[in-house]
Amino acid sequence: MREDRQTNKQNSNKNEIDKRCCDPFKFGAPPPSSAEPRHHKSQTNMAARCTCTVFLTVLALFSALVVTFYGAGSGVTCPAVSLALVTGLLSLWLWSLRRRDGGFDRRVCVLVLGDIGRSPRMQYHALSLSKHRYNVTFVGFLDTKPHQDVLREENIRIVPITEVKGVRVGPKILTYVTKVIIQSLQLLLVLLRMEIQSHILMQNPPGLPSIAVAWLVSVLRGSRFVIDWHNYGYTIMALSHGQRHPVVRLAKWYEHFFGPLASHNLCVTNAMKDDLQKNWGIKATTLYDRPAAIFRETPLKLQHELFMRLSDAHPQFRSEGSEEVKVEKTVFSVRDLTDDTVTLRAGRPALLLSSTSWTEDEDFSILLKALEEYEGFVKGGASLPSLVCVITGKGPQKEHYRKLIDSLQLEHVKICTPWLEAEDYPVLLGSADLGVCLHKSSSGLDLPMKVVDMFGCCLPVCAVHFNCLHELVKHEENGLIFRGSQELAEQLKSLLSDFPSSEGRLGEFRRNLRTSRGQRWDDNWDQNVLPLITTP
Repeated sequence: MREDRQTNKQNSNKNEIDKRCCDPFKFGAPPPSSAEPRHHKSQTNMAARCTCTVFLTVLALFSALVVTFYGAGSGVTCPAVSLALVTGLLSLWLWSLRRRDGGFDRRVCVLVLGDIGRSPRMQYHALSLSKHRYNVTFVGFLDTKPHQDVLREENIRIVPITEVKGVRVGPKILTYVTKVIIQSLQLLLVLLRMEIQSHILMQNPPGLPSIAVAWLVSVLRGSRFVIDWHNYGYTIMALSHGQRHPVVRLAKWYEHFFGPLASHNLCVTNAMKDDLQKNWGIKATTLYDRPAAIFRETPLKLQHELFMRLSDAHPQFRSEGSEEVKVEKTVFSVRDLTDDTVTLRAGRPALLLSSTSWTEDEDFSILLKALEEYEGFVKGGASLPSLVCVITGKGPQKEHYRKLIDSLQLEHVKICTPWLEAEDYPVLLGSADLGVCLHKSSSGLDLPMKVVDMFGCCLPVCAVHFNCLHELVKHEENGLIFRGSQELAEQLKSLLSDFPSSEGRLGEFRRNLRTSRGQRWDDNWDQNVLPLITTP
C-alpha cells in the first residue's frame, strides 16, 4: 500500500511538471495569463511568420540584385559577391534576433545551470517577477520537482535542459572540455530560439559555460544580463582539485573575465559585495536571502500529519508500544480521533534537523561525532532527551555518509536521511526543535540559505564558523556558533538540558527570533531587484 501511494504521488508530480514545461527546441509564446491576452500567442506566431516572410523576400531580392550585377559584367568579383552575400545574411539574421514586439519589456529569462527544484533563490526570483506581471521563462535542469507555487503560476513557463556528461573515454580533461562545448551549444540554441527577453537573470555558480553563453545571447538580442552571485565557482572547484589545478585557474580567469560584462550584479552578502568591488571591479547590489512566506512555525495538526506521512517510510517517526483504537500516534505527537485534537507527547525525543546538498563544503563527520558524544552524555547519566536527527537533501556524498551512519551503534540517537517534497520541507523546519548547519563557505563570502529558512520558522541554529557568518547568525542571540564536533556536542547538551520546557536557552533563542523578524523575501526583492528590472 505504501509503495502504491508513493508511485501514485510520483506519477502525479510528473504530470504536474509536464503541464508546466515546454520543448526547449520549439518556438512559442508562454501560456496566456492575466498579464497577457489570450490572443497574444496567435499574434506572436503571426508576427514570427511575417518576420520569416520578410526575411526570405529581402534575401531573394538581395540575391537577385547581386546575380544581376555579377552576370552583367559590372566588374564585381566572386569574392566580393560572397562577402556581400554573407554580410547581408548576417545583418538580416542579427536584425531578426533583435526584432522586438509589444511584449518584449514584460519577458524575463531566469537561468540556472542546475536543478530548478534545488534552486530555491531562483524559484523565488521567478515568483517575484510573476507577481509583478512579468512572463518568466525558467531554464534549468528538472531533476526534482519545483515548488508547487512555481508549477501553479501561469506566468512561469519552465524550459528544461539536459545535464551533459561529456565524452566518457580518454583523459578527464577531454570529458570536461566536451561537456562544456556540448552544454554551450545546447544552451545557446535554447536561448536563441526562445522569444526575445528584456533581461536574462542567471545564477552563478554554476557559471561555466552559462555566463559566457548568456552574455553572448544578451549582446546578440539586446537583452540586459544580470548575474546573481551566490558564491565563486572556482572556489568550489578548488575544494576537490586544489587552488593550483589548471582547471581551477582557468575557471577563476573565466569568472574574472566574463563577470564584469553583466549589466547588473546581485550578491548574497555585504562581504561579497565589497570583494566584487575591490578585486573584480564589479558593482553589485546585496540581496540577502530572506525566508519566503511559506517558512513559519507549523501548527500542531500539520506537524502530526507530516509525522504520519514520514512514518510510512521512516521508522524513526513511528510510535512503539500498544496501539490504542481511539488515538493516532507518532513518536512526537498524539491525535485524539474522537475530537481531532493534537498534542505533543511529554516524553518525546527532540527533533534535530539539518539540510544539505551533500557536497564537499559540508563536513557531516562533525555532526556524527557530536551525536556519538551526545550518546555518551545520555549513557553517562545526563538528564537529556533522546534525539531524532533528520538530515534532508540529495547530493554526491550522500551514500558515503549513509554508510557511516549505518555503522554507528547509537541507542538514544536515531538518524534518517529523507528527501522531502518542496511543500513538506518548510513544514518540517517549522516542526523541529533545533537546527544544525555545517555549511562552510568555499569563498568565505556567502551565507547558508538553510539557516535563513530556519530563522523564518523561528528555529534556533547551531552553525559551524566561517568568516562572514556573523552577518546572519548572532552568537547567544538566535543560535550558537561552533568550530568542531566537541564544541557542538557541548552546545547540544546545554540547549537540550531543559527540553521540552521553553524556559531554557533554546526557548530564549526562539523568542528572540519571533521578536526580531526582519523583511520577508517579497519586500526585500521589491526594494533591491525590481528597480533594476524596471529601469529603462
